Amino acid sequence: MNNVNDPAFGADAPVYVISVAAELAGMHPQTLRQYDRLGIVSPGRTSGRGRRYSMRDVRTLREVQRLSQEEGINLAGIKRILELQHEVEQLREQVFHLANELEAARRAVSRRGRPEGGPVRGELVRRTRVTIFNTAEAEGERPDQGRGQGGPAGPAGPSGPGEPGTGGPTRD
Repeated sequence: MNNVNDPAFGADAPVYVISVAAELAGMHPQTLRQYDRLGIVSPGRTSGRGRRYSMRDVRTLREVQRLSQEEGINLAGIKRILELQHEVEQLREQVFHLANELEAARRAVSRRGRPEGGPVRGELVRRTRVTIFNTAEAEGERPDQGRGQGGPAGPAGPSGPGEPGTGGPTRD
């Protein structure tokens, strides 16, 4: 038997048939069907096309009812509010991830230290990594001819790693 603490039974698991979801939301099943047609709440579907609602869907239905009854907002307005709330959630998540990336970058910069004449700690530094693909075979040349890539001097070519045109990473 499945455990209710299993992630498959989370807030987004589509487990409630329409009659149960309607009862949990305090609505008539026909109202849920109308909201589905309008795109206000989009339940999951079974292979036989039956609707299955998640706990998140039930909470959304309750919010729709509150906005309609207490605030007097029409269904078009409610749909727009729900869309904007979803967009705000996505943007908050993106900001969270970007803040984590920024913090990780700041820690990496502070660990690296500051070389003589280098940028001040915390200052943004533009770095570009370039990967050059060897297309000589497609043009009828051998990989070790003509471009200085992957030749006898090693994988970075005769010029050494990090220099332009060698296939190694370069920095501006």
